[in-house]
Amino acid sequence: MKKPNWLDKLEKRWNVTTGQAIIILVVFACTGTTVLLLKEPVLSLFGPEEARSWIFTLLYYIFILPIYNVILLIYGFLFGQFRFFWEFEKRTFRRMFKPKE
Repeated sequence: MKKPNWLDKLEKRWNVTTGQAIIILVVFACTGTTVLLLKEPVLSLFGPEEARSWIFTLLYYIFILPIYNVILLIYGFLFGQFRFFWEFEKRTFRRMFKPKE
């Protein structure tokens, strides 16, 4: 059975094996699911759903970014891909906070 083309592209882009690419995708999926499952319990600390305005959701998305990154590193560690995700985080933050030229 032939590998999907998108998997080949990820392997080349990330410079990893097929197995590592699949594990990396699983880590991203686990992290996203965890963050999704955290949303309602975190927002419920600020009041019932009916009493919350759109501002609470906006603030949640702003504050979840650092939490997402920590969770990503934790899952990366648990799945044996910490080095990949540590480098991924460093590249991401360099791009986000790089001074404009």
